[in-house]
Amino acid sequence: MSARDELIVKYAADLKDKCSVNPDMDLLTKVTIGCGPSIYNDDSATVAGSQQAELDTVKNNFLIKKLGLADGPELDAAIDAVMEKYGRSNRNKYRVVIYYLLAVHFKKESVYN
Repeated sequence: MSARDELIVKYAADLKDKCSVNPDMDLLTKVTIGCGPSIYNDDSATVAGSQQAELDTVKNNFLIKKLGLADGPELDAAIDAVMEKYGRSNRNKYRVVIYYLLAVHFKKESVYN
């Protein structure tokens, strides 16, 4: 099993165990590939949910640039909802899991087709 495949299994387990979501493995794989080499770096593979700069990066680089959404309060509300679902006390919030949940939330899975 490749390093990426091992990470995908870890992300799927987080979605099931911490978020109570049964992941679409095809979409999860595509989101993982879309994150590129950042998934192999401990710092960039996770999102610090308590740091506004990190949340702004998720909003600007993923929601606005990647998913093509217009900036507005609904983006911040969605990020907040995903952080709540993932568990604010959960120390390691994987970027791929957050991006997956946001793509599903905004019904933008087609971006990865």
